[in-house]
Amino acid sequence: MQYPIYDLTIMPMLRMLKNLDDIVREAETYQKADTNIEESAIVQARLFPNMRPFVFQIQAATDTAKGAAARLAGKSVPAWSDNEKTFAELHERLNKAISYLSEFEASDFASADEREIELKPAPDSYKLIGKDYISWFAMPNFYFHATTAYNILRANGVDVGKGSYLGKV
Repeated sequence: MQYPIYDLTIMPMLRMLKNLDDIVREAETYQKADTNIEESAIVQARLFPNMRPFVFQIQAATDTAKGAAARLAGKSVPAWSDNEKTFAELHERLNKAISYLSEFEASDFASADEREIELKPAPDSYKLIGKDYISWFAMPNFYFHATTAYNILRANGVDVGKGSYLGKV
């Protein structure tokens, strides 16, 4: 039986990207309701000084999603600038990722479970087969950044809860 790549990667990533867009909307509503909070304070918020900010978590989640889709389908990973500074720009990036992933169909991932995937984080290089890439890197990395984005907002007073993270069932 073939590993159902589309069902186990693209569909959950699409769902979480939409949930993240809703979470950004909740942060935006929170910021607008309190005139003492600057938008940049939330966009640049961190859990700890040596951790990356909220904006980076959104960038990393979208990069992981588009990278996984492209690599598993045997396509080149599109390059996007990481220059978002506002909620509007974060919505735009999330919607760009949602649109990109929505272009794929299950048939795009035929034999992707055994396709060799090479990751080149400087100075190293790793080669994994598709199903290991998904379970050892892509999905854990994606959910790490999605969860960290949620946690940064929660820690900064945005009224998000488990339902915000999971979305509508």
